[in-house]
Amino acid sequence: MKVLVIGGGAREHALCRSLSLDPDVTALHCAPGNAGIAEVAEVHPVNALDGTAVAELAVSLAADLVVVGPEAPLVAGVADAVRERGIPVFGPSAEAAALEGSKAFAKDVMAAANVPTARAYVCTTPAEIDEALDAFGAPYVVKDDGLAAGKGVVVTDDLAAAREHALACGRVVIEEFLDGPEVSLFAVTDGETVVPLQPAQDFKRALDGDEGPNTGGMGAYSPLPWSEPKLVDEVLRTVLQPTVDELRRRGTPFSGLLYAGLAITSRGVRVIEFNARFGDPETQVVLARLKTPLAGLLLAAATGTLASLPPLRWSDGAAVTVVIASHNYPGTPRTGDVIEGLPEAAALEHAYVLHAGTTHDAAGQVVSAGGRVLSVTATGPDLATARERAYEGVSRVRLDGSHHRGDIAEWAAAAERAPEL
Repeated sequence: MKVLVIGGGAREHALCRSLSLDPDVTALHCAPGNAGIAEVAEVHPVNALDGTAVAELAVSLAADLVVVGPEAPLVAGVADAVRERGIPVFGPSAEAAALEGSKAFAKDVMAAANVPTARAYVCTTPAEIDEALDAFGAPYVVKDDGLAAGKGVVVTDDLAAAREHALACGRVVIEEFLDGPEVSLFAVTDGETVVPLQPAQDFKRALDGDEGPNTGGMGAYSPLPWSEPKLVDEVLRTVLQPTVDELRRRGTPFSGLLYAGLAITSRGVRVIEFNARFGDPETQVVLARLKTPLAGLLLAAATGTLASLPPLRWSDGAAVTVVIASHNYPGTPRTGDVIEGLPEAAALEHAYVLHAGTTHDAAGQVVSAGGRVLSVTATGPDLATARERAYEGVSRVRLDGSHHRGDIAEWAAAAERAPEL
């Protein structure tokens, strides 16, 4: 199977790494890729938002499967352009990807499918914004209706800050605050059959202790030793399958990766948001634990044959990933800094580095090229071991001015060893 992956972040590097280990994959390509992806796939320059260009590249490579990684190309209709050329593609249509592209649309779908979620108002005027903020009170949850690379959400007790963010968004969703821990659960679907993956938890805030501004994600771990064993089955029954069924009923079937961001509240599971693609950095830990070859799973979703696949196989162990970010991230990041220590990190037996914002400079050195630069991922028999190995990998990487969180999976590893806590 010849596979083309679209994108250039750590999520795409994780996808490419898993695909490169699949014996059914005979050729692996990525566009535009990054410095790390170039080590496992042939990279091609392409505008990932240009559906025609992506489809032409897929045709020229005689790709058997195209995997669209990021949300923006999906919302822009890149998957549609590839499908029109007769090539199987893992990723929803532009219409179905509106589940992520518009939070208001997602709320409408959830209401029709009776999916449990936070009460919300969709606001377009200052008066509506003030009314919604007053109705819910603090903590205020304010979400840009459109795509914002994981940074369009503000959760704050500061009314002025909440109002300022809402006014800057244009169309905005203001909703009630959901208490309880958050969980990410991915599901692969062909528009009818829904196959859930293993849950993960990510860390959105920039600093230890969940302090600082929201980011695209600073780390993740899987499995969740503190979660109920029935969680995946419950979410499949109450959230994932009803959502897929509702989109099919509307004539916009969702095929690809459906990501449910969940809050485990005192009143039960509630959906915080949907995404239309693999999440970053959760993908790094979920794929690290998946033993079933990835290409066949994605192709089955793309060709409507998921129901015929055997159950997925998973490692009994754990995985942890820690993001190394550029100076000033999530503000405007500093780029062009040389990254050292990558060979030393690669020499570790149970850890590896996934590239996100990297490129090569004129001298051939790997340099930073974005906010989130690297994800150091490690596996182990339990979370404590995987966590220790991930941070050992982080310690070997040197990037001037970089920062990372030091508490990824810390509480969960303690809970795993002392579940009564």
